[in-house]
Amino acid sequence: MAMSAPMFTMPEPDAVHNASEKSLPVLASYPTLSKRGLLVRIRDAIREPMAEFIGVAIFVIIGAGSDCQVVLSSNSRVAASPKGEYLSLNFGWAIGEGLRGFRQIIADARMEGLALAVWITLALATQRGFPWKKVPVYIFSQVMGGLVGAALVYAQYFHAIDIFEGGRHQRTQQTAGLFATYALDYMTAVSCFFAEFLGTAILAFMIMAATDKNNAAPPLYLLPLVIFLTLLGLGVALGMQTAFAFNPARDFGPRLFLSMAGYGKAVYTYRRQVPISADGTEIRPDGVSRKFNLAYGLQYWLWCPILAPVTGAQVAVAFYDLFLHKSGGANAVSDQRDIDASHGA
Repeated sequence: MAMSAPMFTMPEPDAVHNASEKSLPVLASYPTLSKRGLLVRIRDAIREPMAEFIGVAIFVIIGAGSDCQVVLSSNSRVAASPKGEYLSLNFGWAIGEGLRGFRQIIADARMEGLALAVWITLALATQRGFPWKKVPVYIFSQVMGGLVGAALVYAQYFHAIDIFEGGRHQRTQQTAGLFATYALDYMTAVSCFFAEFLGTAILAFMIMAATDKNNAAPPLYLLPLVIFLTLLGLGVALGMQTAFAFNPARDFGPRLFLSMAGYGKAVYTYRRQVPISADGTEIRPDGVSRKFNLAYGLQYWLWCPILAPVTGAQVAVAFYDLFLHKSGGANAVSDQRDIDASHGA
């Protein structure tokens, strides 16, 4: 028996159009191409500054968090036993600094354009052709990252801080030093400046060497390890006397937060107000009285954790470009500009 061929009928065009509209009702909620283009432009505009912000925030969260855990747990009313020692603090800040190296991978930033620190940003701008138009935004993002990172750690530990200080709303330098940096009492102004200058110069030098594409630089994914080992070594070797800021944003951001969190202007007047005896000598906190010196009477928060790292980085980058950059110092800027151009900077 013969089988009849199946019959196919084409639906009317209007029916197809109506069915499509009914089956995809959510399309109306999607942004139009113009709206999506605007969102992409906004994201591209804030991508690098946001990476700076997040990187510094993570750095401060891990570093200041380790400070709080180690120091606050030394009080028996906070913890039954101490939760770390001085080496733990060094590991905390070094791990935080190493993790910041992943900013370069996350943001897909160029290797020579790695920032994450005020001194790197300024050094690259003055000596490597980094766009000056980006400098204010980068620095602001880094400082705000430090502020927010400190605020998050403070929110985590403020109950323990209350216990450690002996009462709520009592705030002293003992706990301020968990977030911002303070020098030991016997340190003079020159000694403080030199400590921050030297440590930052070494850190900047190592970063320049590790990111020099003409000098057998390690793979990008090893950069965080290089940064981690460098800061860990600096912390255990040079960190005791000034708490190794080595980064203006790491100190100034948390210091800004402290001034708003109950510590007041004391975070800025540190080393400016020292009692003077009748014979014109200063009465130091350690009980030793001697003639007035430049360790006091100056803006410590400005010249030690800000100006010293910036100066140290400038010297380190200039030294590297002059003596070790494969093409010579004169071509370091042109190399940077070539990288900028290839990335559309």
